[in-house]
Amino acid sequence: MKKRWLALAGVALLGTAGYFAFEANKFRLPGLVQDWRDPVQPNRPVVWQAGPATAPDGTRPPNIILIVADDLGYNDISLNGGGIAGGIVKTPNIDALARDGANFTTAYAANATCSPSRAAMMTGRYPTRFGFEFTAVPVEFAENLAHGGGVGPHRTIFHDELITPDIPAYADMGVPAAEVTIAEAVKAAGYRTLHIGKWHLGEAAALQPQAQGFDESLAVLGGAAMFMAEDDPGVVNAKLPWDPIDRFIWANLRHAVTFNGSPRFQPKGHMTDYFADQAIAAIKANRNRPFFLYLAFNAPHTPLQATKADYDRLPQIKDEKTRVYGAMVAQMDRRIGDVMATLKQQGIDDNTLVIFTSDNGGAWYNGIDRLNAPFRGWKATFFEGGIRTPLLMRWPSQIAPGTRRADTTGHIDLFATIAGAAGAAVPADRTIDSEDILAGPAKRTALFWRSGDYRAVREGDWKLQLTKRPEQARLYNLAVDPTEQRDLSSSDPQRVARLRALIAAQNKDMAKPIWPGLIEGPVRIDVPLTTPWREGQDYVYWTN
Repeated sequence: MKKRWLALAGVALLGTAGYFAFEANKFRLPGLVQDWRDPVQPNRPVVWQAGPATAPDGTRPPNIILIVADDLGYNDISLNGGGIAGGIVKTPNIDALARDGANFTTAYAANATCSPSRAAMMTGRYPTRFGFEFTAVPVEFAENLAHGGGVGPHRTIFHDELITPDIPAYADMGVPAAEVTIAEAVKAAGYRTLHIGKWHLGEAAALQPQAQGFDESLAVLGGAAMFMAEDDPGVVNAKLPWDPIDRFIWANLRHAVTFNGSPRFQPKGHMTDYFADQAIAAIKANRNRPFFLYLAFNAPHTPLQATKADYDRLPQIKDEKTRVYGAMVAQMDRRIGDVMATLKQQGIDDNTLVIFTSDNGGAWYNGIDRLNAPFRGWKATFFEGGIRTPLLMRWPSQIAPGTRRADTTGHIDLFATIAGAAGAAVPADRTIDSEDILAGPAKRTALFWRSGDYRAVREGDWKLQLTKRPEQARLYNLAVDPTEQRDLSSSDPQRVARLRALIAAQNKDMAKPIWPGLIEGPVRIDVPLTTPWREGQDYVYWTN
């Protein structure tokens, strides 16, 4: 009998240990499941379908290249008088786009996180119009963020009560097929449509780029990927142990891409170099026909991984993570320069519209200060630091060098602007929020943002933010206070009421989210995640 009880106790002990081991490691399941379903294959050649051998006679529509950086801070480019590490890292090639073209100095991301912003770029509509309110993430990812997360007394909230059978699978979280993408619009006007880089707008076959208007797509379908293998002898890694997002990435993501829906395979070298090399190859293949290229770098989003060569160029930066981050930005800038040089080499520079932007502001969880200086706020806030973004356009035959535009615009206007340049039709069977800003300043009177209970509007020079956690209205006059230092809500309640009414009216036309925001997490406005908590620090809760 005693042996029997000992055996049962041993089984129970093993079962308990197994349970706790599973709980401790279940956040790794998404990566393991994907490895089983779609194992990463060795590198394979990518061949871009070639256009005509010679250019057609007469004039032709312009080529259009939309370059999007990932989590690039407003202060990460030297154009704005800044640059990483107090200006040590220069971005001469990005800066040249403004010098040789137009700098839209009051441009906004459509959202403060990546995939809703990209949904707006692709459709020309507020993503909340069609239920794309939150960044697409696996449920396991949201649960991992919630465990032990938060700052000081403000803990991350996980809404497990919202997990229902109606939640779409992660692969189905994307831009609905019924939406018209800019790729579909310009393709109908005779363009060859190409996508290289991050997608994050749906991984199911019906939502992938090649099903949404792109003739060819070399993609990271999800929100991030490894830039190189962690143990590559040519990589320098900077892990962020304080950040649950970073821990999830290192545990689950792979150094892998897919071409036109193929099984995953390893890219050659660092992802930024690989995407730039492939963009150059795609441009050469299509130089004799009009093309639209959406080049979506995943830098400088985490994981922080630089080539050793780029890292070695910045010995004056002593903080390791900042040095790696700076090396990633410098590398992306250099490779954008290579893309621009290719346009000149192919003789199509004058007739190519190049647009550069970032999906949102720099991230607080990197632990690097002043990424969005001089503005307050970070990615995942509607402060200027989270949503003010570079927007540069270069088109030598049409845009005068050194053009500066201060009118309010942003991602929402890219659809109509690209369609206008291409001579493509804008859908007439639905509300389109986009306006062609190369035809003149947008005529709208206000821009709106929404993520759960967090709302914001900018009308003219006035901006109102509304949060539930904390329950607060913040009113700023950006004409005299562009960095949002002085909250005027208590001294101007009538303006607060009117802007509240604008938000309420706009929300009536928005759709129910296709999937819920499962987590609410605190983001401090003025300090990165690594800064110790102090009573009185300003914060908002961000829903995703």
